[in-house]
Amino acid sequence: MENKPLVTVIIPTYKRGWEYLNISVNSVLEQTYQNLEIIIIDDSPETYGNRHKIKEKMVELSFSDPRVRYLINEKNMGGSLARNRGIDAATGRYITFLDDDDEYLPEKVEHQVAFMEESDCDLSFENMVIYNNKGTVVDVREYKDIEKFDNDYLLRYHLMRHMTGTPTYMFKIEKLREIGGFRDAKMGQEFYLMLKAIQAGLKIRYLSVYDVKIYKHPDGGISSGNNKINGENTLYKFKQNFFPQLTTREKMFVRFRHYAVMVVAYLRNKRYLEAIGAGMTAFFVSPIDFFQQVFNFFKRIVGRRTSRQLPNK
Repeated sequence: MENKPLVTVIIPTYKRGWEYLNISVNSVLEQTYQNLEIIIIDDSPETYGNRHKIKEKMVELSFSDPRVRYLINEKNMGGSLARNRGIDAATGRYITFLDDDDEYLPEKVEHQVAFMEESDCDLSFENMVIYNNKGTVVDVREYKDIEKFDNDYLLRYHLMRHMTGTPTYMFKIEKLREIGGFRDAKMGQEFYLMLKAIQAGLKIRYLSVYDVKIYKHPDGGISSGNNKINGENTLYKFKQNFFPQLTTREKMFVRFRHYAVMVVAYLRNKRYLEAIGAGMTAFFVSPIDFFQQVFNFFKRIVGRRTSRQLPNK
């Protein structure tokens, strides 16, 4: 391990049961790459019923495995600032993230460190597979259509397609600190972080592997209900600041994507009439993208479920 760089994995946790957090932490402890520092940031309020149990378990784990560090926030900071506290405390050469209900596949860190070293990039990101609480694949985030990696191209691509999420990112720690870490935002934290990295001119590369498993739970957390609806509207308004830099076709896709996402947001909030309205708007904004994205979804998800090309739960 002396020749392998130390990697810091930051796991913020907020009002999450031990059964979920335990799976997330163990997926890091069981990595084939062992030169790790794991920083768990407990951002739950004092009134959270399971906080004492979580603290007890984490203190016990940190005694049994010195790679684990457990930090408790005196008051709730939110996901962005909790992660920033972990970034400040980190001592690794590289830094990556995991949410408290998701997991890494065993070779995630090993794959990404090797790629970071080989490409000498400042930030790399991977694919991720999204499951529902029954273990069924509901979405896949992959970016195989990226044509080049200059920052102007990546800016346009990111505004249209979102190179996210956070557990797939690995940064050189000094570069992440240079750009100031996460923006304090309730939603879209990973979008803004990648945008900052692009605008700062970081060397960004993509590793096309599926090492991260994301779970969507029925309660949805902060990314559901009115939070999701308001957050998406705020993000779309923010993106419009970049419209002078985009072509007509690119702006069309950004508009289409916004309304397509709003369909899902309204459906999850049982606002069915608004979902229909958003769907119709998405169609009329760009019929070609409407049919193409529906086709791509079925090809990406349904086809791969049958052919078993993605990891199972």
